[in-house]
Amino acid sequence: MPLVAHLSDPHFGAERPEVVDDILRCLHLLRPDVVVLSGDITQRARAGEFRRAREFVDRLPPCKRLILPGNHDLPLNLLSRLLWPLGRFRNTFGSQLEPSLDTPELLVICVNTTRAWRHKHGVVSPAQIAHVADRLRQGPPEQLKVVVTHQPAAVSRELDEPDRLRGGPRAVQAWREAGADLILGGHIHLPYMLPVLAEPPESGRGPVWVVNAGTAVSRRVRYEAGNSFNLIRSLHTNDLGERLCTVERWDHQPGQGFTPTRVHELDLPGAPHMAREPARATG
Repeated sequence: MPLVAHLSDPHFGAERPEVVDDILRCLHLLRPDVVVLSGDITQRARAGEFRRAREFVDRLPPCKRLILPGNHDLPLNLLSRLLWPLGRFRNTFGSQLEPSLDTPELLVICVNTTRAWRHKHGVVSPAQIAHVADRLRQGPPEQLKVVVTHQPAAVSRELDEPDRLRGGPRAVQAWREAGADLILGGHIHLPYMLPVLAEPPESGRGPVWVVNAGTAVSRRVRYEAGNSFNLIRSLHTNDLGERLCTVERWDHQPGQGFTPTRVHELDLPGAPHMAREPARATG
């Protein structure tokens, strides 16, 4: 399966130059096949910030890049926000606001959840939910099926509930039923992996996993989490026929760069509901 690096919330304009250098060095060693950037590429959507973000993307190792806008990529100026909300994003990264990747082993669908009339809250519309579900259903069963939003579709703590994606519960249910395995997000600068079971629970279907990333390179870290990114390394089936996906969390350590700190074996839909305890990485 292609190696996927999931980065979020770099916030160029508030980036830490030494962390930028460290993550680029790490990614060149890992050589991912796909890099997903799940929003908040800039801090204030200024031209210079987008220029630095473009320079960062150009310095990534050769790979497929899927770049999704976040709420910070909308300008603060009200007129620009309403008339040209993602103009600088389009000029920098192209007109595609919902990029995707479809290979025999991997399907990645990005969903633009930013709205010009909202300050920071994200929304997924019924039309977007239905469109993504249709694409998921078309994929072969052996694919790892991944959906990407900026705001998290589910949160791990009650205090983060106000930042959850509007329409998230409906989206999670519909996408899970259509075959989604992972839903990637960011926005709150907190890395976690959360299993969300299908409804009703007695359906016997396994969870879809909401996989959130911290801030990749910015100084806007939360007190309980520093700079980090996720690495989706493999999809495999064990002797019991269970589908498992290996996801690693890489944290920045001052003076050491990025190192793997947790390795998660995620039971994917179709497997039993029991989630495996995350294990410390060895090396």
